[in-house]
Amino acid sequence: MKLLMIEDNKSVSEMMSMFFQKEGWDVSYAYDGDEAMDIFNKDPQGWDIITLDLNLPKKDGMQVAQEIRKQSDSVPIIMLTARDSDSDQVLGFEMGADDYVTKPFSPITLVARIKALQRRSQNAANDANGKDGDNQDADEQVLTKHFRLNVKTREAYLDDKLIPDLTPKEFELLKTLGQKPRQVFSREQLLELVWDYEYYGDERTVDAHVKKLRQKIEKVGPQVIQTVWGVGYKFDDSEVDNQK
Repeated sequence: MKLLMIEDNKSVSEMMSMFFQKEGWDVSYAYDGDEAMDIFNKDPQGWDIITLDLNLPKKDGMQVAQEIRKQSDSVPIIMLTARDSDSDQVLGFEMGADDYVTKPFSPITLVARIKALQRRSQNAANDANGKDGDNQDADEQVLTKHFRLNVKTREAYLDDKLIPDLTPKEFELLKTLGQKPRQVFSREQLLELVWDYEYYGDERTVDAHVKKLRQKIEKVGPQVIQTVWGVGYKFDDSEVDNQK
């Protein structure tokens, strides 16, 4: 795996380098935003994972994430930050991050998150390339009366209106919920199913993604992701006709 770690704290990079070497990963390091983009631009399509500190000199992590996303909409980005608020998480996801790890963190936890995100990214790429079958039923899954999604094109529709600009994680979250209408999923279940985290996840990651996903759904129609208080979330479009 080819990884780019963008981190201004050299002691953190040095600590993580020991764990990365143990995994046998090919890792490059950048210590400010300008250096990060210089390294990234040498091979924009060649990176498997990017870990990105939010607080960087010269160019902050949000700017770096935006610039990376202009060149690659698929490379997974894990944002590392000492900030710990829902607004920061949502902003990070808006800028293109796929995951969010709060400092201080355990090196073992970060390695686990990297592995999980890489697995999910590879599975998504396999789906997009049709490696799981080329028949139309497998590609286009018409899930409910009002909702359908296409695994190969990574598109989702509500009453035949395209839900715009879904990130890879938002698509996977919507697919997971939509495949089992009205089934309630806890945040822990969604972390395991969508992010592949069983023990290392932060439940606020789910909440932040649901918030952004709901905003995109509401651009084309009624809300179909419902909160089940004290439990989690479910997909339910049974009231769509009544909400029009």
